[in-house]
Amino acid sequence: MPGASTASLDPQARSVPPLGGFSPGLVAIELRRLLRNRRTVIFTLVVPVLFFLLFGLNSAYATNRVGDGNESAFIMISMALYGAVLATASGGAMVSVERLQGWSRQLRITPLQPVAYIAIKMATSLALGLLAVVAVFAVGVLTHKPAMPLGTWLASGMALWLGSLLFAAFGLFVGYLLPSENVMQIIGFSLMLFSFGGGLFIPLSQFSHPLRVLATFTPLYGLNQLVHYPLVQGGFHWSWVANLVVWLVLFVAGAAWRFRKDTARV
Repeated sequence: MPGASTASLDPQARSVPPLGGFSPGLVAIELRRLLRNRRTVIFTLVVPVLFFLLFGLNSAYATNRVGDGNESAFIMISMALYGAVLATASGGAMVSVERLQGWSRQLRITPLQPVAYIAIKMATSLALGLLAVVAVFAVGVLTHKPAMPLGTWLASGMALWLGSLLFAAFGLFVGYLLPSENVMQIIGFSLMLFSFGGGLFIPLSQFSHPLRVLATFTPLYGLNQLVHYPLVQGGFHWSWVANLVVWLVLFVAGAAWRFRKDTARV
């Protein structure tokens, strides 16, 4: 533009907006874009519901007690967790499409900070994760099989939703790390490994001792224990929280690092 100073065109010279550029308006825009992808929305809602219908409605599960509820409730929470992490990881991985379209490179000329952009993506992924949790819990209510106190429903649902933030960061990291054509395959395979390794599909009590020790270091272990705790009760271990926090920091740092590398190529 004629008359524009060099400093005004330099993205590094621009003043940083409040919160690095994070705003409810940007979150709303990203959420609308995410919900337009009907295949992703349907896949993340249908798969966990189908798994619950296949594995959680055995009549014996309604009578087997687990903590304050029954075994059907335990399986419902497990499937809701799988749905939430699948939804948030898929939502985060949408950045791979943006990279292919060149949108990430366009962000380099804006004052939007990497951490703020990561926070916006994680917030929109959480919205999709909430839909997955609500869908599985709604089917559980309609089938009348899961049984647990109302407070446990609420506590588990909140833990599922907020805890899935971990895999929104994971999806972002993988989305910036790999080409778009490979992202969903890698995420799907990784989540299956994390689910088995963290005791989501197979109880850790059935693992050998070395595998049980190894499981405590996997990304889904801490979150899996935390979301079931309101139902199972028993002893609480802060190592579950530590596992969740450490992996969250690693994935957020990795996503921010790859965002900087990707937007630097202009």
